[in-house]
Amino acid sequence: LGLNERHPNIALSPTPRQLSFSVYISTACSCRRSHTLLYLLPRCAAVRRSIHRSIMEVENRYIAVRHHVEGSPSVDDFEVKTEAVRWTPESGEVLVRNMYVSIDPYQLNRMKRQSASHHSVDVIVPGERIASYGAGEVVASACEEYKEGDVVAGMLAWEEYSVFRPASVLLMSKVDTSSGFPLSYQLGVLGTSGMTAYGGFYEVCKPQAGEKVFVSAASGSVGSLVGQFAKLAGCHVVGCAGTQAKVDMLKDKLGFDDAFNYKDEPDLKAALKRRFPDGIDIYFENVGGEMLEAALANMNTYGRVAVCGVIAEYTDPGRRAVPDLLEVIYKRITLRGFFAWDFIARFHEFTAIIGGWIEEGKVQVVEDVSDGLESVPSAFVALYRGENVGKKLVKLA
Repeated sequence: LGLNERHPNIALSPTPRQLSFSVYISTACSCRRSHTLLYLLPRCAAVRRSIHRSIMEVENRYIAVRHHVEGSPSVDDFEVKTEAVRWTPESGEVLVRNMYVSIDPYQLNRMKRQSASHHSVDVIVPGERIASYGAGEVVASACEEYKEGDVVAGMLAWEEYSVFRPASVLLMSKVDTSSGFPLSYQLGVLGTSGMTAYGGFYEVCKPQAGEKVFVSAASGSVGSLVGQFAKLAGCHVVGCAGTQAKVDMLKDKLGFDDAFNYKDEPDLKAALKRRFPDGIDIYFENVGGEMLEAALANMNTYGRVAVCGVIAEYTDPGRRAVPDLLEVIYKRITLRGFFAWDFIARFHEFTAIIGGWIEEGKVQVVEDVSDGLESVPSAFVALYRGENVGKKLVKLA
């Protein structure tokens, strides 16, 4: 008697040649009703092999947007939906039980009806699942590269189970569970956040020892890493954040030379002038709006601006920066936007370097983890209220 005890909400359906009979039982759980299929198997090698040709069906809950989101998001913009996900051995697909999903500000742009930014990203259709970087365990595979029990990280979705085709999914890889790092690191410091911070700082900014670096939204998943990378590069680094607790963390835990609460500064240009009397060489931009204008006014000649994000402008188009282009021209300032995917060819190189720094205690990891699929909407909304510290994640299993 074989029972799928490891994943009790998965049902296995035998192929016609496999068995002449089967028995379904229903098991009750606190959150929902799930079905498990019992096999009555003869002790026959041919039949045991036929299990690998079974059809697998799983009850899957996922987060969807009810409608296109304009302005600041709220939890009422989202809903939990349920569907049956079907996997077959002929599909060439891999079924993953998701354990962590990433919560990132850029996803709001995909939820809007349309904008110029959507030319480079897919717009999310209301009612459909929301793609997200995630990590989980393989529960069924029709691909030799992935086996049941493998732990993977890559582009999955805000859902309990995901199905992907190895040839078409972006940045999917098996996780070396012997590394000793928590699985959550694969979505943050050793995932897209780390790749964004490392690629943006070292490849776009090209720092030199002794240069002056300013990081906005410095307590976030990317900014908190950029500041630490700047110190490792021998730079003087100042960050800004939205609460005193975050400011203290930047200086006391992450080693920033200075930090300030931008909400306490009525004149951002003057605030930066006080902290950078000799000017800014590198600005790592995560905010946009008045912050970008203030930074440009304080940039040195041949300064570099890495435009990673503009979270202040995602919810309020009226706050878009109006940079003084004469400053850019006469100071020969370079502004460059980028995506994490620009550096994907060097992903394993980046993670090896960053992993070494973590082991040596040179990089501190800051995470903000919520529990359960139902917490995804509130976790996402928290990003736009400035409530998160470090990498925002939701743990599903």
